[in-house]
Amino acid sequence: MSMQILSEYLEYLEIERGLADNTVEAYRRDLSYFLDICNCELENIQRSHINNFILNLRENNYSATSVMRKIASLRGFFKWLCTNEYCKNDPTLTLEQPKVPKKLPKVISLQEIEHILSQDLSKLDFVIVELLYGCGLRVSELVNLKINDYDLSAKYLKCYGKGSKERIVPLGTKAVEAIKNYLPIRDFILQKYRIDTKKLLIHENGRNINRQDVYNFIHSQGKKINKTISPHTLRHSFATHLLENGADLRVVQELLGHSDVATTQLYTHISKKRLKEVYFSINNT
Repeated sequence: MSMQILSEYLEYLEIERGLADNTVEAYRRDLSYFLDICNCELENIQRSHINNFILNLRENNYSATSVMRKIASLRGFFKWLCTNEYCKNDPTLTLEQPKVPKKLPKVISLQEIEHILSQDLSKLDFVIVELLYGCGLRVSELVNLKINDYDLSAKYLKCYGKGSKERIVPLGTKAVEAIKNYLPIRDFILQKYRIDTKKLLIHENGRNINRQDVYNFIHSQGKKINKTISPHTLRHSFATHLLENGADLRVVQELLGHSDVATTQLYTHISKKRLKEVYFSINNT
């Protein structure tokens, strides 16, 4: 019965809340794990079950970030259960979130970006780098771009972020050029394999680009600058470089699609940290 109700909740997250597939899958993993450990019906779950679950996570060396996410999953689930009268009491009401130390996101320099772009990249590779760095897209936003999600004349694209929230992002000259150079290649692939897809980014074999493809590609480019990087590193670098060059914090927030400006403010700390590094490197020579 508990798993049936969980399925109903996941359907609610997907259809009514409009959460992305990856987010819904994370909820499914977190809550299935919790229900397996509790091994009792939902209406019988008490605060002691929640405490034991958190203890289990810590004993299994889950990070504070993972514990925090699972607690958030439980809170959302039990709030929904009470609203829909599956439970009378919410055992997560007075639950405290663990404190997670803020880590500054990893960034790379403009020179390192230029070094990556100076390599022997395919037309598709150029588009990937230009949209991740030049537009600050999340990898999920990148791979879900469709052929009608941009306007090269008006120089903008629209993407769908967390919670399927739409935002408009300006396209720089290099990004526009990269897309223009790639489109004939895409058309050739579609004709060659006689396929019909709305997705913008496709492999030379006709398959749609997925998240893992992008992760693998960016990781391989990081080796060329002797750094371990991910698609999010380019997004972080996009935001940091904008702020370093005087962009308004609220503008950067809009470009990144952050719902809370506090998330964007983290990048101001990166800028200050890098300024200190430059200052001390100059004054120690």
